[in-house]
Amino acid sequence: MKLENMAVVSNTAEPHPTAEALVHARPADLSSITSESPPTRLMVLGLTHRDGSVLGSELFRVGQECGIAVETIRSCMRRLVTEGVFTREGEGREATYTATPAGHAQLSVNEQRHLLAYAQDAAGRGWDRRWRIVSFAIPESMRSARDSFRDFIRSLGGADIQPGMYVSPHDWTEELTAEAERLGISEKICTLSTDDLIINGVTDVREIAATLWPLDEVAERYGKFIETYQGVPEELLAMRRRGETLTEHDFLPGALNIAIRFNECFELDPLLPPELLPRPWPGREARKILANCRKHGVLARQDKDGPALFRVFDDAISHLP
Repeated sequence: MKLENMAVVSNTAEPHPTAEALVHARPADLSSITSESPPTRLMVLGLTHRDGSVLGSELFRVGQECGIAVETIRSCMRRLVTEGVFTREGEGREATYTATPAGHAQLSVNEQRHLLAYAQDAAGRGWDRRWRIVSFAIPESMRSARDSFRDFIRSLGGADIQPGMYVSPHDWTEELTAEAERLGISEKICTLSTDDLIINGVTDVREIAATLWPLDEVAERYGKFIETYQGVPEELLAMRRRGETLTEHDFLPGALNIAIRFNECFELDPLLPPELLPRPWPGREARKILANCRKHGVLARQDKDGPALFRVFDDAISHLP
């Protein structure tokens, strides 16, 4: 296997937001976020520079614009440091957080998932019809490494077929080998591939995919995202044509808000090859809407030199037609 982002509205917004609703999205939309909430972590990861650093000056500025309390951000960063995702140098707004090897691994998975999703959307096909399997037997004395490795497999979209055994249609050997080496468990894992997978007597590849992954739930989430945001790209484009711009007070909360909503779909998506998905598959349309929101929203932003929230996502869509 080789992040989300412009504009929008709160959970109580109308299904088809207008430009006025977009421009007047307020930080209060995000005021219920806590340090334990995934959106807080999402914002932090979205502010990570390409070298794996997060600047306190940018972090607290964006948090303020989004209405996220300073203590909420501090608590989140303490947790990320404790978890070994970042190290910290300095204090408060002068602090610089640097991704650890574990943090870089997490950021890399995030980036590669977006790149894979858009590449598959563009190609429309390309699966080699081989299933990749990883199995492991890691003792209780290495529980932390075992749990981390299992989480890593799941982040790559792997599905468990029995205890200690996971499957994916993607060639993930390089990523798994590198993560196992980082965790010191290389001798505890085994990888293999097959074109002859049978699950509970099922041999049809689409039926197998529907059995192993919650595709109906993923499709439903994408459908709701599309219903809510499908009108936003055109509204943003119309704003630009009228010469209107987005202030940081509107752009940053909007960028975080749509990222939160999209991530609720994307985090559950195993990013299966098109050959394994029901048709039509709404993930492709949702990603197109997101990319267009981002493109038009960034162009409408007043402060082009402001904090680059979700720059990794911009990299992923920079070569899209």
